[in-house]
Amino acid sequence: MRILLFISAIFLSAMVLSCTEKKTSATQIVVRNTMDTKRIFETVSVNLASLKLKQNEGYIILKDAETQNEVISQLIDSDSDGQLDAILFQPEVPANGEKTFVATISEEPQKRDSIPACYSRFVPERTDDYAWENNRVAFRTYGPTAQKMKEEGVKGGTLSSGIDAWLKRVDYPIINKWYKKELETDGSYHKDDGEGLDNFHVGISRGIGGIAKKVDTTYHISKNFTSWKTLSTGPIRTSFILTYADWDAAGNKISESKTISLDYGSNLSKFEITLKGTDTISAGLTLHEKDGEIEVNDEKGWISYWEPHGDSELGTGIVVPENAMIGHDHFVTDRKDESNLFAHIKSKSDKVVYYAGFGWKKSGQFANKAQWDDYLNQFAECLKNPLIVQIK
Repeated sequence: MRILLFISAIFLSAMVLSCTEKKTSATQIVVRNTMDTKRIFETVSVNLASLKLKQNEGYIILKDAETQNEVISQLIDSDSDGQLDAILFQPEVPANGEKTFVATISEEPQKRDSIPACYSRFVPERTDDYAWENNRVAFRTYGPTAQKMKEEGVKGGTLSSGIDAWLKRVDYPIINKWYKKELETDGSYHKDDGEGLDNFHVGISRGIGGIAKKVDTTYHISKNFTSWKTLSTGPIRTSFILTYADWDAAGNKISESKTISLDYGSNLSKFEITLKGTDTISAGLTLHEKDGEIEVNDEKGWISYWEPHGDSELGTGIVVPENAMIGHDHFVTDRKDESNLFAHIKSKSDKVVYYAGFGWKKSGQFANKAQWDDYLNQFAECLKNPLIVQIK
């Protein structure tokens, strides 16, 4: 009898410990800021395996360890193998301080908007654009059907590997709404009805971040993308891949594939370009009427162009991390759409990484050139001093 009671006690103790462990199973994520400024709208990525949580038991959620408030997060497939393997979130970390977050399992998933804040998609109803946006900016570029139409003289075609800007001044998604307005109503996204508009001309220019290869005194460029793949949309990040046909640069064949991502709160898209056939490339900003002001910071790796634009003003910029910017070129010509401010970038292991985007004065985000340049400067500083993440 005593033996049975002893065994029962052990069994009950094990059950209690098991239930307690399941109830309190959690992992701490400590995020540290080494800079003298508060960090916000910077994305932290944590490998799911490092959290050591049983994903099959529910949904991974993050909470602020101090307030116990749930933190917005997003699961992604970081290596495109079909498996979710990382979690993204954007902590607010004080200057020279740290914040602790708790990762745990919940029976309920986070609530999601029907159209996430960071959104991208292929747009077959408008020929074959690919468009992307977050709460601050929107972009698009052009596919093979648009190229074919242009080459065959069909109205509505576009031949460009440049990056177009949609100047939004609202924080909610506009891509689907604007395309519907343009294609299904008497309205047009070329007119500002209070949300912003598309009045940014690209042509064969580099727009905001398109690439080119300089040989002697001539810049050579690719044509439209040939295929696309959406990787993620969500509250923190949207990302996708664009591939291009091999293109010629004065007899040198170059192959190009772009992975582009845009995070919540950022005015700059991240470009990760796989290149073959060259160990340097140039990313450009169109100069439009050549009546703006350029700014270059070789030490911190960024270029900027601030110009009059319609009834407002517009800043565009490129930031190159890890000291990979090896020069710049204020390239001005009388040939239509070929004047660009270029950042020359050295590839590492056949890859080039840079960030490109814009700030529109009418959106209320930036009042003048100084504020825009300060933003690029701060962005570059944060890239050089990333948030430090420790798993406990």
